[in-house]
Amino acid sequence: MDSIYEKRPWLKNYPDWAPHDLDLTSETALGDFKKSAALNPEAPAIYYFDHEISCGKVDRLSDQLAVAFENLGLKKGERIILDLQNVPQFPIAAYAAWKIGAIVVPLNPMYKEKELAYFCRDSGARLFLTLDEIASNLDLSFLEHTSIEKVITTSPLDFLPLGADPPDILKRPRKIAVPGAMDMLEMIEAFQGKTPNEPGIAPEDVAYLTYTSGTTGPPKGAMNTHGNIAFNARVYQAMQRIDSHDVVLGVAPLFHVTGEVAHLAIAALAGIPLVLYYRFDPGETLHLIERWKVTVTVASITAYIALLNHPDIKKRDLSSFVKAYSGGAPVSEATVNQFEEATGLYLYNVYGMTETNSPSHIVPWGTRAPVDSESGALSVGVPVPGCVMKIMDLDEGTRELSPGEVGEIVDSGPIVIPGYWQKPEETTHAIRNGWLYTGDVGKMDEDGWFYLVDRKKDMIVASGYKVWPRDVEDVIYQHPAVKETAVVGEPDPYRGETVKAFVALKAGMEDAVTAEEIVSFCKARMAAYKYPRTVEFVSEIPKTLTGKFLRRTLRDRGKPQKSVEENV
Repeated sequence: MDSIYEKRPWLKNYPDWAPHDLDLTSETALGDFKKSAALNPEAPAIYYFDHEISCGKVDRLSDQLAVAFENLGLKKGERIILDLQNVPQFPIAAYAAWKIGAIVVPLNPMYKEKELAYFCRDSGARLFLTLDEIASNLDLSFLEHTSIEKVITTSPLDFLPLGADPPDILKRPRKIAVPGAMDMLEMIEAFQGKTPNEPGIAPEDVAYLTYTSGTTGPPKGAMNTHGNIAFNARVYQAMQRIDSHDVVLGVAPLFHVTGEVAHLAIAALAGIPLVLYYRFDPGETLHLIERWKVTVTVASITAYIALLNHPDIKKRDLSSFVKAYSGGAPVSEATVNQFEEATGLYLYNVYGMTETNSPSHIVPWGTRAPVDSESGALSVGVPVPGCVMKIMDLDEGTRELSPGEVGEIVDSGPIVIPGYWQKPEETTHAIRNGWLYTGDVGKMDEDGWFYLVDRKKDMIVASGYKVWPRDVEDVIYQHPAVKETAVVGEPDPYRGETVKAFVALKAGMEDAVTAEEIVSFCKARMAAYKYPRTVEFVSEIPKTLTGKFLRRTLRDRGKPQKSVEENV
């Protein structure tokens, strides 16, 4: 029987200007930036708050930093950790690493010592580059049991003009000296006019190790190759109709695959400015959209809701902002309609994973996504050019399902990573004969539009961040009063999902521990997006006959008996 998916029925939904395929041969993520910088060195590469940094300057500074990395012994294929907010140092350091063939390991700056130690050990990184304000709040002794040899720090103030008043979002108006750390700007200045040796980067070389819990298990380093990144930059360029007049707003974190591709890579490919401003702040976002005439971004629905609720939403001129895309979490039709009524902007859906280098499905610019008549779900889009996606049965994953049937979404094409860093078993489980089994449940309609229905596994997506319940449970179990715990996601109108913990206390401790204490205990030990916002005490965690926790039963429970909630 001929495969309906191989016939690509979704192509009829492509606008006339959208290519059905993208021919990619020898392009790389680094090559795209170098070409744009050479073509127009005076063009703005970055707008950092209200200040401009040219392509030529980014190219020159990354050359000098690359030489500094060489002098520290960093070689092709070795790893460097970037533990940064959305500051100019991220692209400068990433390009510098790539210019000597090194691999960038981007990490969430909210991680604590225990989490950071895991990523350092797993990646085998030799250098750790972070903000001075982050390093000063860490006990860096955790690095003694990792492969990290040098800590490099930099300040979010470093690329603001001397004497300029820092933006409100940068609360501490001074650089912080971190004992034993090297300063990134001093390293750059030491090699003025120097260029690194050419490492010979190829499309199959790894650009990023982006850590994700993926389709199953603890965090794994997805090997995002230079070819993967370059291809999906072209996907965005084609399906969002990016040209030289566009300006990209860096809403998504650069340590996330969306920031890596939908912001940094597309800006490098098209030679257009990327607006960076440390971290998302709704007021600053609205100001910068108006200030720099931003045209395009990909952000979580949480960010759009925050903009919608900000008092400046009606005061700012957002007329340039015509390509507003939402990804990372399901988007309801009601939210899209509400945002459009308030701003005149239609929110386009985009769907993908770290393992697909951001977009696997997208709503082409100028096209409105249909709504599923059965579930009321808004379509996440159509498969991107040059790729084939399927819906497979949930049991074995070997049988193609017909349009309208619900199963697992599987992806193929140049968007799919070659595997996980030093984890062959996990790679074999997730990628079978070139097909990525996403773990997401969905369906395709007769016209080729795809819809997300549910998650195959128990992954929680809070404000666009993936949270693995086991990570949270492991911390809760450290509390001396806890007997059992199970963590689930529950719907949240702002965050998409929020983390909820069910806790059974040890005998005699029922009146000695509060929900607030459990939340505070977790908050002090893990990244902010992970810790539970709601705690419900139960006499015991429901289980199967074999002892497995019944998470679905917990998710379906009614109102909590005793809980604490935070809106964060």
